[in-house]
Order: sequence, then structure tokens, then C-alpha cells
Amino acid sequence: MNKGQNDHEKTEINSLVDTAQCENDSRFFQSVNEFIDEEKKYLQCPDEGADELRYIIYRSVFNKVIGRAAAYRRLLLAIKAEYDDTIRELKRREDEAAAASSGSHLQSLLSCQRWVAQITDRISVLQSQTAELQEEVRRQKCTTPSRLVPGLTVAQSEDPEFLQVLLEDLQTQREVLLDRKSQCVPVEVQSEHNSELQKAENQRDHLRAQNHRLMTRCKRLKFVWNHLMSWEETGQKVPLEDLLGSTIQNIQMISSESLQNQDMDEDSCCNDAELSEDEEPTGVNESKLLSDHLDRFLELFEAAQYEAAALHAARSPGGVLRNSDTMEMFEGVHGPPASTPPALLFFRALLVTAATGNRVSGDVSLQGVSCALQHGDMQLITHAVTQNKLTFTEKLGDFLSEHAQKNPGAADLCLTLATMIYEACRIHQKTALSMCRRGLIHSAAEFMKQQLSAEECMWVLSCSPSLSLLQLLTVSQRGQAAILSVGGACASMLADPQQHRLALQLLDGFMSRGPDVLEDVILEDSSSSVDVWDQVACYCSDLKRDDLSQAVRSVLLDQNGTGDRSPDLEGARLTEHIFL
Repeated sequence: MNKGQNDHEKTEINSLVDTAQCENDSRFFQSVNEFIDEEKKYLQCPDEGADELRYIIYRSVFNKVIGRAAAYRRLLLAIKAEYDDTIRELKRREDEAAAASSGSHLQSLLSCQRWVAQITDRISVLQSQTAELQEEVRRQKCTTPSRLVPGLTVAQSEDPEFLQVLLEDLQTQREVLLDRKSQCVPVEVQSEHNSELQKAENQRDHLRAQNHRLMTRCKRLKFVWNHLMSWEETGQKVPLEDLLGSTIQNIQMISSESLQNQDMDEDSCCNDAELSEDEEPTGVNESKLLSDHLDRFLELFEAAQYEAAALHAARSPGGVLRNSDTMEMFEGVHGPPASTPPALLFFRALLVTAATGNRVSGDVSLQGVSCALQHGDMQLITHAVTQNKLTFTEKLGDFLSEHAQKNPGAADLCLTLATMIYEACRIHQKTALSMCRRGLIHSAAEFMKQQLSAEECMWVLSCSPSLSLLQLLTVSQRGQAAILSVGGACASMLADPQQHRLALQLLDGFMSRGPDVLEDVILEDSSSSVDVWDQVACYCSDLKRDDLSQAVRSVLLDQNGTGDRSPDLEGARLTEHIFL
């Protein structure tokens, strides 16, 4: 019983001890919590999140707990040491990361500052350039206000590609113009040359006046000499003193102008001829002049100064460069774009420098006209032909006629020029043909009646078929027989497959005018026999025109061989031979 009582007492004592310990722990925990709250409040620590002050507070609390728990002190110290080491390592890493981050941030900041400085400088440069460009645009707008380019539509003015092509063409023209200006001399040089020329002209006038005085004196002396010679030949009948007195009186009465007009014409012509011969270089001087001229021409030609080279060649001594070989040289080269072709420049120079009465050779004329036609310079050809600057040949007229057939727009002008050339060459057939192609049918018919034969008229009709022309050529006027007989012309044309339509149209025209018209035509055709008209009827039958064939044969059969309806004696030949 005592043992049980003792156990009970021990149990009570332990419970009391535990109760006492719990009370002490509660007070300790309360004091610890109050300490934590006071420290947080005092140090103003955040309620949540990692913070170094909170770490210090809880470390102090942990030390108090370790001092309170004596039995677990060593274990708690070990745990605390591990936590402290871990926290210190984490803090060290954070410090290193912060230091590294601050270094890279500083480097990035420096780089950004350097970039900002560069960009600022670039912006300032661009702003200054923009201001300059804006000022230039404003100045150009003030001097040359914006407007559409002349000769361009609105669409073309807004097309960059078209404007680029136009700009290139204008730049090329500008280069050509600058190159041409580089060959010019200042106005001062021209003024000097003009003054020198004026001095030379004044000296020439002075020498000319002096020459006239000397020539007048010479004529007077000749006048005295002639009188003395005649006095001597007549046997000296008059005293010499009287002769000289009368001669001197006559000389004083005669003015220098009248004396000059008496016999000066022939002498002046001879004088001019002598001067021309003296001025013309001969021998070594001529060879040197020609060599220098050729060298200068080649120099200009190789330098692509074709205009100057063309003018230099056209003015060559003796016309040594005014030939087809020089023309071929210019045809073999090309000038800058949008410039006059070199061959055309040479042809123009030949025409400009040709003296009155002189003409360009036949070969060069043909080459020049061909070049001018190729580039559409009809005005130059018209000037050359009308001013008789070219050598007119049949080949040149043929060339213009062919060009007229290929180019209807220039046909009338080309045919007009060809007519002038044919007339100058007296090629009457082609003259009439050109007139027909121009539509001058009546003028051509009158010309053919005066200048061509019947065979030549048929050739013109074959080259230029025309019913009106055929009618005019087969009609007699003013009692004169027609140049073409109706029967002969119809027989010849009906035999030709290319001309039979024209003959049929002529016969149809006679038939349409009445039944007696064809009969009158046949009976009045004094140049065609019955056989010819019978041949015409056969051709009509072969061409399946039985109506015309029967009409012709009915006229032939209706005649009894005694009628004479022709107005002249030769017209009776048709009816007298019918049925013989």
C-alpha cells in the first residue's frame, strides 16, 4: 500500500512539475513573442518577405531559446551554425551577383551613353543637311516655280521611268551643247578679228582707190600714146605742139570714170584673172596646203567633231574631199544621240559651200539625197533641187520616185522634185509618168501629145493605168488626129493581161453613151484598119465579152465599102478597105 501510495505521489509530483514547467514555458514564449513584436515595431521591419533585420531579430530569439533549453543546447547550436553558414553563403552570392550586375549595368550604361552621343551627333548632321536641302528647294522654287514639263502629259510628268529617260536625253544634249561651246572663242576674240578685218578692208579700199587713180593715169598715157602713134603714121601733118595741146585738152575734158568705162572691162577681167591665178597655190605651196588640210580634217574627224569636219571637208582645196569616199566615211560613223547624223552634216556643208553654178557630183548627190530621205529632211532636198545644187541624173529621179511609192505622205513632194529632175535631163517619158502619179492627168496628156510618141505613151499607160488619160490621148482635138488610135490602143491593151481591163472600160464607155458612139469612133479611127478592129473583136470574145465583140463586128458588117464618115482624107482608108 505504501508502494502504491508512493507511486501516486510521484505521479502527482511529476504532474505538478510538468504543470510548473508548462507555465514557465508559456511565460517564456509570451516574453519571446513580445520581444519579437517590440523589435519589429522598433526596427520597422516588414511583416512578410525576406529582410535582414527580421533575420537578426529571429537570430537573437533563437539564441534565447538555446539558452533556455539546456538539454538540447548543443544540437540547437549545431543547427544554428548550419543555418548561419547557409545564410552567409546565400548573402555572399547575392552580394557577388549584385556587384556583377552593377558592373555590367555600368558598362551597358556607358555603351548606351556613347550610342546616345553618336546618335545625337548624327541627328544634328542630318538636321543641318535637311535644313540645307530645304533651303535649296525653297531657293529653286523661288527661281524656277514648279510646273509641268513642256511637251509632256500629266501621266508622263508623273512617271519616274519616263522622266529618267528624258533626263538622260537632256543630259546628252547638254554634253553635246557644252562640247560645241568648247569649240567657240570668247566675244573679245571676235571683236579683235572684226577690228583686224575692218583695218584690212580699209587698206583694201585705199589700195583700190590708188589702183583706180593709177589705171586712170595709165589710160590717159595710152590715150596720148595712141594719138602720137596715129600722128606719126599720118606723116606728121600737124605740128607736135598743136597735137599735144589738143590731146591734153581732150584728156582734161574726159573724166576718169568715162575713160575707165571705155576699155576697162576687158583689162579688169584680165587683171582679176591674173590676181586669181596669183592667189591660187601651186607647186610646193599647193601640196603643203593640201596636206595640212587633210591632216586637219582627219584630226577633226577622229575627235568626233563631225560638224566642223564636214565643213572643213566641203571647203577642201580643189574639192578633193567633196566626193563619195568622204561621204562613205561620214556614213560609217554615228554622232551622239538626238544629234544630226554626220553624213547629213556633210551633205548640208556641201550644199552651203557650193558656189553659184557649181553642183555636187552625181554619186554624192545620190548619197546625200538617200541620207536626207532616210532621216526625213525633205526641206534640205527641196532646197538642193530647186537651187540647182545637185547633179540631176535619171537615177536620182528614179530614187525619188521609188521613195514616193513607199511613203505616201511625202509622195507629192518627191514626185514634184522627180519631175523637175526628169525635165532637166529631158527624160520625157518619166516626166509624164511623174505627172500622172501626181494626178495631173490633163497636164500630162498635153505634155505627152507634144513630147512623146505613141509607143512612149503606151509605156506611160502601162506604168500608170488611167482611163481618163487614155480617153484624152485617144480623142482628136482642133481637127488634129489623136496621138493614139482607139483600135491600136485597144488591141495592144487587150493582148496584155495587166491592161485589158482598161481597154474594156474604154469600150464600155463608148457603149454606154449610145449605140452610135462606138460606130462613130470606129469609122473616124483613120489609123486603124479593119484587121485591127477585127482583132479587137477577137480579144473581146476571148475575154468573154461577147457584147463588145458583136458590137464591133456589127459596125464592120454594116459598112458597104463606099461610105466615108471621116472628116479628113486619110479617114476614108477604113471604109474603103472593108470586105476587099
